Amino acid sequence: MRSLSVDYSHGGKPTGFDVASMDVRAWLQQWPRVLSQLETLVVGLKRRQVSGPYNCAQFTVELYRNLVGSCKWGTAGQLMDAVREVGRELVAAKPSELAVGNMVRRVLYIIRDEYESALSAGDGSGSGQAATSASLSSPSASRGGGGGGHGKANSRGGSTARGVATGGAGGAAGTGEGGGLGPSLTGMLGGQFGATDFGRSCPDLRQNVVASVSELMTELRDMRGVIKEHAKDTIHANEVILTFGNSATVDAFLKAAAGGAKDGLNFRVIVAEAAPLCSGHVLAKSLAKHGIDTTVISDSAVFAMMARVNKVILSTHAVVANGGLIALNGSHAVALAASDLSVPVVCVTGLFKLCPLFPHDQDTFNCLLSPAAVMSFKDKDSMKNVEVLNPAYDYIPPNLVDLYITNMGGLQPSYIYRLLAEYYHRDDLIISPSDEQAS
Repeated sequence: MRSLSVDYSHGGKPTGFDVASMDVRAWLQQWPRVLSQLETLVVGLKRRQVSGPYNCAQFTVELYRNLVGSCKWGTAGQLMDAVREVGRELVAAKPSELAVGNMVRRVLYIIRDEYESALSAGDGSGSGQAATSASLSSPSASRGGGGGGHGKANSRGGSTARGVATGGAGGAAGTGEGGGLGPSLTGMLGGQFGATDFGRSCPDLRQNVVASVSELMTELRDMRGVIKEHAKDTIHANEVILTFGNSATVDAFLKAAAGGAKDGLNFRVIVAEAAPLCSGHVLAKSLAKHGIDTTVISDSAVFAMMARVNKVILSTHAVVANGGLIALNGSHAVALAASDLSVPVVCVTGLFKLCPLFPHDQDTFNCLLSPAAVMSFKDKDSMKNVEVLNPAYDYIPPNLVDLYITNMGGLQPSYIYRLLAEYYHRDDLIISPSDEQAS
């Protein structure tokens, strides 16, 4: 059990975080504003007041930007320990919100990247030796880049990640930087030369990390706008599009394809209502107000209508490491119907939902919602021996998905794994004990 006391031995001044002797909340008592923000987010996640991948990711990144910029820490190692401890609390508050863990890993990757870039840019033999060890143990080494500029481009969503995405969309293995041997080569080199020493002091590290985290927030805000640019290349005139439930990203994507009165496309959208919550009604109303020909159907009519459909467009709760996705409950049945009738399934999503964990079955990343939406509590006396389940999500395997439309372009499911090294470091994959079962 860690001590809850705060060490003020340095003349009453704030101290850096020591994971071995201090609880993270006790450490954050020195900065009440950051501690209050953490407690508010944890309570919001537990009570489902903060829900949805986008909102969870946005609040998580904002918390980390304030933590990095406001709290006192001496080295990158201390900062990474604090980020991990805060991340464990956030993930434990709501394990089903995988976007929270994704943002924790992204921030850890940014810290590693900026630290190694600062070392590689430093002068002297000591800095050069540390930079060499850092570059060999980092994912950027496997992609052919050991310099600081290459690392910054990765952590801030730059050109290297786009190069891999282009290679994946083209369908040619090895066209991205580093080819297909990157992960295994990185693992061998990392095991041979050991881990990077994060105990050295870097004067500009705080400023660089805050700037990179701010760019991550900008990436989240601009994500839907970038995805919308691919709408007219995906949807064509007079097509019939089927979608399931409600999604802000799908809503923006379809409206962008429809365009305005002058350059708009005429196509029809069929919305499955996604019972029992029937969130598809919200999407149908929004599309109808925009002038899009929209039809609402029950979930049981999906297979009957699939023969008339040209494309299925789905949203996702998370994209997992094998190229599959976690989507709204009932989406698996839609994907199976589309596969049976050879209708392409397109998933529109931001890559902040990319999760480096593997699903083992339908229950790995699932959670149960209240059964009241399925059966009224008034009937409980007459159905004492009936178990009512209302799962929140479905797992759709990668063989049922044809294309991902992301903020980095179009990607095939088989190339999703190539992006993992662009966003996450292999040492940061395990945030909470539950991640070990899915790694």
